[in-house]
Amino acid sequence: MSTILKTLCLAGTLLLTSFTTLAQPIARDEFSISPLLNGQQIPKINLQDIKGKTVDLAELTQQKPTIFFFYRGGWCPFCNNQMGQLKAIEPELLKMGFQLVGISPDTPAQLKASAAKNELKYLLLSDEKMLAAQAFGLAFYTSEKVTEIYTSRLHVDNTMWTTPEGAKRLVLPVPAIYISDDKGLIHLQYVNPNYKVRPAPKLILTAASLVGSQE
Repeated sequence: MSTILKTLCLAGTLLLTSFTTLAQPIARDEFSISPLLNGQQIPKINLQDIKGKTVDLAELTQQKPTIFFFYRGGWCPFCNNQMGQLKAIEPELLKMGFQLVGISPDTPAQLKASAAKNELKYLLLSDEKMLAAQAFGLAFYTSEKVTEIYTSRLHVDNTMWTTPEGAKRLVLPVPAIYISDDKGLIHLQYVNPNYKVRPAPKLILTAASLVGSQE
């Protein structure tokens, strides 16, 4: 196994403690999530694209190998940077037979704005209700301080959720990359609670080539 693949697998299995594909409870913080593991299936979750059309994730992966990336929203500069990096390597991914799909809590209208701003051609899906984020085990409550900063300074207007203790908080997904084959089987993932750290484009291309070679 290559050093790059070992690094990807190590990062992807960090904090992985659950083997179920059912929706996970929203974690108390970004360090307590229980993401899906390699060898599990992409869950059957319905989301909306920028036109409001329903898209079934499980059915989507039956078309071709897929790279899903979960991001916090178009308001996040680190996410916008990642979207640009993925845009740059999209032609190579397409040549390998992959499709690229972004998932965030943004509304279809917000996704449309992000796609236009960044001149994106790949598919963006709205996870307003955090159905996918919970199914993948990535959803977590932000802290009181972070919720205040994001809503007041960054003007994030996502739906507020109520914690088990009764506090109002934003719920976000931990940024993640999932690579599945054309049967919806997860081969590789990268999940990092530090939202400032995203996998390098070269790492994603290497992982995709390894998955593609197993087809």
